[in-house]
Amino acid sequence: MWIATSTDEIQKPTAIALGNFDGIHEGHRVVLQPILNASLTSVYPSVVSFSPHPREFFTGDRIQLLTPRAEKAQYLASLGIKQLVLLPFDRELANLSPQQFVEEVLIKQLQVTLISVGEDFRFGNQRKGNATDLKNIAAKFDIPVTINTLYKWAENSETNSDPQVRVSSSIIRKALLEGDISQVNSMLGRSYCLMGKVIKGQQLGRTIGFPTANLQLPSDKLLPRHGVYAVKVKLDNSYIKGVMNIGSRPTVSGVSITVEVHLLNWSGNLYDQNLTVYLDRFLRPEQKFDSLDALKQQIKIDCQLAWS
Repeated sequence: MWIATSTDEIQKPTAIALGNFDGIHEGHRVVLQPILNASLTSVYPSVVSFSPHPREFFTGDRIQLLTPRAEKAQYLASLGIKQLVLLPFDRELANLSPQQFVEEVLIKQLQVTLISVGEDFRFGNQRKGNATDLKNIAAKFDIPVTINTLYKWAENSETNSDPQVRVSSSIIRKALLEGDISQVNSMLGRSYCLMGKVIKGQQLGRTIGFPTANLQLPSDKLLPRHGVYAVKVKLDNSYIKGVMNIGSRPTVSGVSITVEVHLLNWSGNLYDQNLTVYLDRFLRPEQKFDSLDALKQQIKIDCQLAWS
C-alpha cells in the first residue's frame, strides 16, 4: 500500500473515494466498491483523507482512532486499494471553496478520473459543499461521481420501532466503549482488533501461573471498555485462543493502562513480536481483588468462560 502524505508523492491518475474512513466499516466498503469495480487501466484506486483530521485541526483535541494509519493502510490494501492519500489539512486547504477544492486539489493535484462518496459527504470552506455539489462541479470536467446511499445495520431489538441504524464510526466507538463487541464486529464486518508489539512488563502474570504478553499500541488507537475479553491472537499463520485484560490492574496497585493477553495452551517467547488480537466477547469489567490468590481464581474462571 502506497501512502502519500504530500502532493508530490501522489501516484496518478486516480480513481478516488473521499472521506475519513476510520474503521473501514461496512458502510465505508460500499463507498469503496465503485472505484474497485471500475474498469480503468493505468489508474490508481485511492482513498483520499486528511491529516490531521479536520476536527483535530480546528479544536486541537487529539482523536482516538478505530484504525490508526498503518492499520487503515493494511485493511485498504487487503480490499484492493492501491494508495492512501493523506492531504495535509491546513488553513489554506480549509479556506478553499467547493469549486476550488475540486479544481485545485482533485483535478490538478490528483488527476482524478472517478469519484465515490457517501450521500452525507461535505467539503470546502465551512463544509458548504455537499455530495450533489461535488457531482455538479465534477460534471463540468466530465468526471463521474457516484453518490452512495448510507449503509444501514439491522439491530436485533424487538422493542425498537426503527431497527435500521446507519452504520457510522461514531456509533461503533460508542459501542466499543460500552463493551458491546457483538455490535462493533457486526458493523465492522470483521472483528475489532488491536495490533501492537510485545514489550516487557512487570511479569506479574508469571508469578501466578498466567504469563501475559504486554502490548504496546499506537498512541492514537481507541481502546475498548476496560475489562476482560475473550480474544483470538494471530501468531505467524495460526490463531490462538486467549483472554485479554485492559486496565490499570488495581489488585497490584497499577497506575498506567496496560493491554495484556494470556494465550491458552501456549508457551514461548513473544518479546518484540508483533501481534494482532481479535476481540470476540466482553467477559467482565476490571475489578480489584483482595489477594493475588483471588485474582488467580478469577482468571481461571475467565479462561473457562471465554472458550468453554
